[in-house]
Amino acid sequence: MNINKHPIYLNMMFFILLCGLMFFADANLFIITYIALFIFVTLRTLITPSTGKVRRYLVISYFAIMILQVIMVNSIVFGETAVVESVYIHLFRRLVAVAMLLLPLLVSRYIIAGKYAHFYLPTIEETATIGFSELIDVAEGVKRTIADTTETGKKLSINNILEVAADISRHDSFSYINNGSLTDDYFQKTMDSLSDPNIYLVISKTGSPASEIISVFTQKQYNHASLSFDKELKTAISYNGGEKVYPPGLNAEMIEFFSKTPGAKILIYSLPCPTEKKILMIDKIKEINQQGSAYNMLGLLLKRSYKPNIMFCSQFVYKMIDYAGLSYFSKADGKVSPTDLVELDYYKKLRFEKEIEL
Repeated sequence: MNINKHPIYLNMMFFILLCGLMFFADANLFIITYIALFIFVTLRTLITPSTGKVRRYLVISYFAIMILQVIMVNSIVFGETAVVESVYIHLFRRLVAVAMLLLPLLVSRYIIAGKYAHFYLPTIEETATIGFSELIDVAEGVKRTIADTTETGKKLSINNILEVAADISRHDSFSYINNGSLTDDYFQKTMDSLSDPNIYLVISKTGSPASEIISVFTQKQYNHASLSFDKELKTAISYNGGEKVYPPGLNAEMIEFFSKTPGAKILIYSLPCPTEKKILMIDKIKEINQQGSAYNMLGLLLKRSYKPNIMFCSQFVYKMIDYAGLSYFSKADGKVSPTDLVELDYYKKLRFEKEIEL
């Protein structure tokens, strides 16, 4: 019996898979399933005839959904509260986690039905019957359009996605997990910089997996921002992943931090800053260091912070200059991207200092 000719068996197998996830899967298996589904729908999107705009929109949507799925599983379904709650509530949360597997399919169907009737995602039956030769035929037929998305494909490579997904468990967008990572030596260096009449904004292209994936959303090469109180960047600081030494949140940075791949670059801009305003920012950073912080990964999508000290890099830099009364443009801090810090300098407050290729 050819199972491909009997959709009812495929549906039964799919139902059994969902039930298995519902009752027996742990957080890691859920995450692997989400990543596998993302890879499948992304590959299918890239080889299906459609406009580049449609493909980009779908792939970005799929990735955002995958990040949301992973965060939800780690923070809600298998978070600390799941240990003490009732069995029924935990099963309900698992049910929601399973239901979220359908989100990429629903998004694609919505886009198809609403805007792009000529582009469709296959049904379960069609997926089961497609062969490698058919994939090659389709790929050859749309070779030109696939070439247009080569760069996006590299940035959304499996290695990049897996590395970012593996790092998600270290993050927490709801609680302060980084406390006291800045040392007395760091703050002594900031005091030594008071004779410098400027602060420095550092915009970098690190080439890290996270930076590469973020660039798909921003369509920018430079996707990290830092603040420094001296030109040599001995006091460079920002919200980052902690280089797996410190928890994600407010951490000091070194030049080596910016060099993840060949071709990494940083752009350094100076902004005039009176001594008293410098001290104001340093004191605020001390306060954050004592209270605790966390990297606002969820905020990259939702543009909001659950707590005041949960931020991402450009959000932090903007909030510091705004706190000191040095802001030169107005924008919600959760919506500020690294390149906004330069591109929105309409009044030419910044002075370009130098570019460093690492």
